[in-house]
Amino acid sequence: MSKIVTGIDVGSHHVKVVIAEESQDPRVPPQILGTGYAESRGVAKGYVTSPAEASRSVAAALAQAQKAARVKVRRAYVSVGGLGLEEARCRGEVVVERGDSVVTERDVPRAAKASEAALPPASVLNRKILHAIPLGYYVDGVQVLGRNPIGMKGSKLAVETLFITCLERHVDALVEAIEEAGVEVEDVVAGPIAASLIALNRMQKRVGCILLNIGSETLSAIVYEDSLPISLKVFHVGSADITNDLALSLRISPEEAEQLKSGAVLGATYPKKKVDDTIARRLHEMFKQVEQYLKKLGKDSLLPAGAVLTGGGAMTPLATDAAKSVLRLPARIAALGEDSARWQLNGGNWAVAYGLTVWGASGAELEGGFGGGFTDMLKGLWRWFKKFLP
Repeated sequence: MSKIVTGIDVGSHHVKVVIAEESQDPRVPPQILGTGYAESRGVAKGYVTSPAEASRSVAAALAQAQKAARVKVRRAYVSVGGLGLEEARCRGEVVVERGDSVVTERDVPRAAKASEAALPPASVLNRKILHAIPLGYYVDGVQVLGRNPIGMKGSKLAVETLFITCLERHVDALVEAIEEAGVEVEDVVAGPIAASLIALNRMQKRVGCILLNIGSETLSAIVYEDSLPISLKVFHVGSADITNDLALSLRISPEEAEQLKSGAVLGATYPKKKVDDTIARRLHEMFKQVEQYLKKLGKDSLLPAGAVLTGGGAMTPLATDAAKSVLRLPARIAALGEDSARWQLNGGNWAVAYGLTVWGASGAELEGGFGGGFTDMLKGLWRWFKKFLP
C-alpha cells in the first residue's frame, strides 16, 4: 500500500495543505491527491502568535484538502519559518576510536555530537535545532572528498556542520496549533529547506543557486552549492511592503493596492510608470539586502544557476527583472513539475507545502519522530541526501 503524506505550510497570509501519495520511483515527486488553503489568522512574520486562531485556519485548510483527496489526515509534516529561523556553523573533532586508526561508523556520530557541543551558548539559548547538515568531513585536517570518511585512516575526525535553528517557543506554538486541529506532527521542517526539495533540481543544487521565497511579511533565502544547503537567512521584508508602498504612493486602500500589485485592472486608472516605479523601488531594496548577504558569503555573482523565486511575492510584476538586475544573476520563477501544474499550484506559492510531502515520502523524517535526538536527526538527513545527491 502506498504511503500517504501530508504537508502543512502555515504562512503569514495563507495556510496551505497538500495531501499526496508516495511514488514508487524515488526520483518522482509524490502524486498530489488534494489541496486546501485558508486565510491565516493568529500568524505574524511567519510564526504563530495565537495557536487557537491559527488552529482554526489549519482546520479549514485541512477540511478542504481532505474532501478533495477523500482521505482522513491523522499525521502531517509541518514547516516553520519567519524571523525565528537562524543558522549557525560549527566544527567538532574527535579522536578515532580504533587502534589501527581506521574511521568507523561509530566515529561519525561522535564527531557530529562534538560539533553540536562546540556551538556558542548564545546560538542555542531558547532555540531548537531543526536540522544539522554535515557540510564536510576532515581526517587529520585534510578534507574528505565524497563526504564519506568511513574506512579512511587517521588519528582525528572532524566535521563542519550547518545548524538550522528556530526559537523554541515558535516551534511549540506551531505544534500546539496543528495538534489542536486534530493532527499529529510527525516532523517540523524549516520552510526554505522544504521548498528547495521541489523548487530546485539536481543541477541547480550542484552548480550553485539561491532560492528566494518572497512571502507576505518575510523573505527567506537558502543557498545551495555542491548539492548541499550551505546557508539560510530570513529578512524582515515581504510583498506586503510593496502593497503598503502602493497604497501610500497612490492614496488608495490596501485592498486596491494588493490587486494592483498582482497586475489586476481596476476601475480607476493609475499612472503605469508611477506604479512600476513604486514596485521596482521596493523590489530593488529587497534584493539589495540579499546581495549584501551573498557578499558576506563570498557568493555574490558566483552562483551559476542563479536565483529561483517562489512565494506569492514572486508573481509580482518586475520581480524577476529586479532580481536579475540587482543580484547580477539569472533569475526565474520556480516550476513545481507537471503534477503541480495539473492542480494549478502556480508560481511556487505551494513550494513549501508540496516540498513537505517530498520530505516525508523520501524517508528523511527523524527515526524517533518529532523531537528525536541529534544522532537520529543526522541519520535521517543522511538518508535523504543519499537519495537526492547526483
